[in-house]
Amino acid sequence: MWIDTHCHLDAHEFGDASLDVARRAQEQGVGMIVVPAVERANLDIVAGLAARADNACYALGIHPIYVPNATEDDLLALRASVEAAMDDARMVAIGEIGLDFFVPMLAEPAMREKQVHFLREQLRIARDFNLPVLTHVRKSQDQVLKHVRQITPNGGIAHAFNGSFQQAQGYIDVGFKLGFGGSMTFTRALQIRRLAAELPLSSIVLETDAPDISPSWVHPGVNTPQQIPRIGEVLAELRGISVDEVRTATSANARAILPRMASLLQT
Repeated sequence: MWIDTHCHLDAHEFGDASLDVARRAQEQGVGMIVVPAVERANLDIVAGLAARADNACYALGIHPIYVPNATEDDLLALRASVEAAMDDARMVAIGEIGLDFFVPMLAEPAMREKQVHFLREQLRIARDFNLPVLTHVRKSQDQVLKHVRQITPNGGIAHAFNGSFQQAQGYIDVGFKLGFGGSMTFTRALQIRRLAAELPLSSIVLETDAPDISPSWVHPGVNTPQQIPRIGEVLAELRGISVDEVRTATSANARAILPRMASLLQT
């Protein structure tokens, strides 16, 4: 079984075809898709989508890109939604949360401060409910890691990891896995490909971030979770190991870091 640990299955690019997208991925061997929320408005949407797809589960959180318009009430609503969802086996993590200092508007001092506040409050929610987190990290590797060390959740995934080997080890040391996807399929992405080839296989999970971060054979088209097996083939080639070994290891890593998802797969 392949696992896509990060896919925005509710994105507008999929229109009304989200369930068909999930089904086609399942036909390609993708046994589970993790669908993170991005704002208060889609907390119920991702939960409802996961309830209707055989191979989907979900995370609840507020993405840093949505922080500018978010309020303290949104954080309260998120906490209430998480508490209510603890009886739902398909709710597996807090996410997508993090820091984005790549977008110029988000890198302004006041907005950096607001992002940090939202990240820390969501880390507290994860810690309070003993949940892992799915982190968004752009031009903010060390900053996110600093806050994770201070308010440590029950593990997590550094989504679309693109840091240094030292930063990778920092995330591994706090119990995180590192997400790799379409970016490593481009031959010019030398650093990402080196990381994918040389980091411990036990630290790697696969993801698409669909509909974004399309692999080289899809770019610039819309990415889908059914690309996961071929992305896994690229990882196998980079590491000089079999595709079966990559599938087995990355899926085991995903189960380990998302224990509620692992329990769901056993039922």
